[in-house]
Amino acid sequence: MPRLEQLEEMLAADPDDKFLQYALAMELRGQEQLDRSVEIFLSMTKGDPPHVPAFFMGGQVLVMLDRIEEAQTLLQAGIEQADIQGDSHAAGEMRQFLASLE
Repeated sequence: MPRLEQLEEMLAADPDDKFLQYALAMELRGQEQLDRSVEIFLSMTKGDPPHVPAFFMGGQVLVMLDRIEEAQTLLQAGIEQADIQGDSHAAGEMRQFLASLE
C-alpha cells in the first residue's frame, strides 16, 4: 500500500493524531499536492495548542503556491506562537524565512 494511503487510513482511525496529520501534510507536499498539504497545515495552526512546526511548513507551502502575503501573515503568527510555547529555535527559523520573503 502506498505511503499516502497508509497515512490516510491511519488518520481516519485517529483523526486527532498531530503526528499523523503532519506526516500526511508532508507526504502531500512531497507529491506536490500543495493545496491539500497547506489545508492540513493551516488546520493544525488552529489547534489547542497550535502546532508550531505547521506554521513554518505551511508558510513554505504557501510560498510554493505563490501566496506570499498569506505566508508572511502565517509566519508572523507562528513566530508569536513559538515564543509563547518557548520554542526559540522554531521562532528563529521562521524569522529567517520571513526576512527572506521581504
